[in-house]
Amino acid sequence: MMIPQAAEDQARIALETSLCGVRLKNPLIAASGTFGFGREYDELYDISCWGAVSVKGLTLKPRLGNPPSRIAETPSGMLNSVGLQNPGVEGFIKEELPWLLEKKVPIIANVAGFAVEDYCESVLRLSDTAIDILELNISCPNVQCGGMHFGVSPQSASAITGAVRKVCKKPLMVKLSPNVSDIAAVAKATEEAGADAVSLINTLTGMAVDTKTRRPTLANITGGLSGPAVKPVALRMVWQAASVLNIPTVGMGGIMTGDDVLQFMMVGATAVMVGSANIFDPMAGPRILGELLQYADENEGVKLSELVGSLRTD
Repeated sequence: MMIPQAAEDQARIALETSLCGVRLKNPLIAASGTFGFGREYDELYDISCWGAVSVKGLTLKPRLGNPPSRIAETPSGMLNSVGLQNPGVEGFIKEELPWLLEKKVPIIANVAGFAVEDYCESVLRLSDTAIDILELNISCPNVQCGGMHFGVSPQSASAITGAVRKVCKKPLMVKLSPNVSDIAAVAKATEEAGADAVSLINTLTGMAVDTKTRRPTLANITGGLSGPAVKPVALRMVWQAASVLNIPTVGMGGIMTGDDVLQFMMVGATAVMVGSANIFDPMAGPRILGELLQYADENEGVKLSELVGSLRTD
């Protein structure tokens, strides 16, 4: 259903929001790891239609990632063990960032690492660029602590957030792992350590088995589960985190439609990230945006930002 131009203009205004002081034309963010640096999708449509783009996870040095097979389809979702393949921070700054800046869309740099020093050095270098927000991926294994992931406990999440906060000159958003016992406690710990926002959930750990070979489907054995299958878990965790925080929460996990976006906002998300949907449907971004514009047109006078945390539990 087409919306008259005047009504569409009004609907677009209703979609505007702000994240960490950065104006977003709508609450849709292309999630890190599923959108690359936007080049391939920009061949299909103008990626400036997104509220923001979170780029592929960056490490201090370039990485080739894990050996294949690295992707496996699962019921209502997918497993990935890509292994943070990326050009490194300097490669991003020199080769990808100039092109992205031309797209006039807010840029979120997702940073990963395996030691505190790596995180801090990456963030220090990125802080002097024109990116808008830094997203700290704390689902990585800390090699200095025997491979324990940075985000598994409030203490370790606080420690890495605090260390990065000291060198970060940009708004700092921490991406939380769902593979924890108390997501609210971890979220609160990052806020107290200086985070300006949190994003969740990252992928759930899972695996798949090939019965013909009696071997794991993924070469890395386990991988990260994403897609519609994780949405109920994601909604629950976003609701729990947003309930205890005084900073914005960005929700993600199985978002495929405009209605999914509204659900995440109602449980407390200021904005949302769309991940696996981009792989299942390369036109997911503009399609979901169109559905939100339709909602805003049909609910004239309602700003999407007014839906944040409006869930009724009585």
